[in-house]
Amino acid sequence: MRWPHSASPAYPIHVGFLVTATVAGVAYGLADESGRNVVYALVTAVPVVTFLLALRARHLPDRWPWIFATIGLVLLTVNTLIWPTWITHHLGRAEGSMADLAIANAHLVFMLGAGAALRRYAANDTGGILDAAMFGVCAGGPLWEWLVRPHLIPEATPLGQVMLLMDLLVLGGNIGCLLRIGVTAKKARGPLAYLIISTAMTQVSMVIAVLTVHSSPVWTAITMMIAYLAIAAAPLHPNAPYCTIPQAAAARNPGHPHLGWLGAALCVNPLIAGVQTVRDGNGASLLLPIGTLMVVPLVLLRFRQLSLQRDKAEQTLAHHASHDELTGLYNRRHIVGEIDRALDEVRRGRLDGIAIILCDLDGFKPINDRMGHQAGDLVLQAVASRLAECVRADDVVGRLGGDEFLILCRGVPEQAVSHLEERIPAAVSMPVQLPDSVVSVGVTIGCAVASSGSALDRDTLIGMADATMYAGKARRRGDATGYAARHIAMESH
Repeated sequence: MRWPHSASPAYPIHVGFLVTATVAGVAYGLADESGRNVVYALVTAVPVVTFLLALRARHLPDRWPWIFATIGLVLLTVNTLIWPTWITHHLGRAEGSMADLAIANAHLVFMLGAGAALRRYAANDTGGILDAAMFGVCAGGPLWEWLVRPHLIPEATPLGQVMLLMDLLVLGGNIGCLLRIGVTAKKARGPLAYLIISTAMTQVSMVIAVLTVHSSPVWTAITMMIAYLAIAAAPLHPNAPYCTIPQAAAARNPGHPHLGWLGAALCVNPLIAGVQTVRDGNGASLLLPIGTLMVVPLVLLRFRQLSLQRDKAEQTLAHHASHDELTGLYNRRHIVGEIDRALDEVRRGRLDGIAIILCDLDGFKPINDRMGHQAGDLVLQAVASRLAECVRADDVVGRLGGDEFLILCRGVPEQAVSHLEERIPAAVSMPVQLPDSVVSVGVTIGCAVASSGSALDRDTLIGMADATMYAGKARRRGDATGYAARHIAMESH
């Protein structure tokens, strides 16, 4: 069998779904009771076959969630064989029987597997998914209170009513989630549409079963078979892989949370219960406690997601406020603040001393001028990474600007300076691989130390290191006069 790929047309799947659903519906309507049981059982096995074929053809990436979902479909088929008359004689009666529990658990296994397969969409749009789930759950409230509950038979048990209500609310939440995913997952809309049809038809079948409990169950079974065939069509769709592996997309702007809508969702169930009480004086309804208990966890998850989103934004702002965007090192504002705090500790006798090391690159400007700013940025990033590797764990490395870096060493400054004066030149001078060439730069180091009891301030200390660094550059060029002129100009400035 040649499996459809993403470029294949989807119309054969649509035609096949419509034809199969029509044939199954007509066959079920014309058959006797035993024949109907056979037709229904065969239809429940169709999605098992299509999922197994899709898994065998590797049409469904991230196989384990789909395998788990397929196990749920197998359980549904097995339950249908064990209780062949469940769809016609038990669904909608809210009996809370063993068959109801077994089939509900099989549905749960499938939904957990499908949810795990779609988890990457939830990770990219957690807030939107939670909002959609809440709206879907709350939308089940009017359905239960005004359409289902008034038509339940007197023999309905409390457990059966709870299970039926939870089924309706969970299905509504699933429809909301799938619709939300479909908004952003353009490539996956085909298979998602089939999952939405399946979920909606399952919900419709339950409602029809309640409304027609004393009449023919044909439409209950037909709508449920449509649900099964829609599930079967989903893995056959050419774009089914996109359900598991989302397309790369630009980062979504979460915007402002719709707290007004959130509040409205929370008010739905109490409002319905209040209207029902005023209308007929009967306040005894499962909707308020069960519906609210199902919505509260979603609300808590939504608030936690908003809290994490805020914390992440605050961390990002704090990082940008203290770090250089290009190199990832601390920026000038943070590094001078660290020097001030370290000098204060020296004056208070809490530190033996500190040292600052200024590093100015040699040969960087010709690279930046000749090869462009992009090449210069790559060199600065490479140098920043090497400087960070040279220092001790409690040393602070920052970029002052341009091609000038500063290292703050606490503790025993003389030893730290001696160690870094050996390591830094060798590390910085190593070649830097650019996209089109290999370049290298040198470094001139200037050091200044503030020992215990020193009254030096930050500007004086940096000035001393700066003077030492320029003296080193002058010695290297053999141009002491040039150094003196530059130093005087610097002091006058």
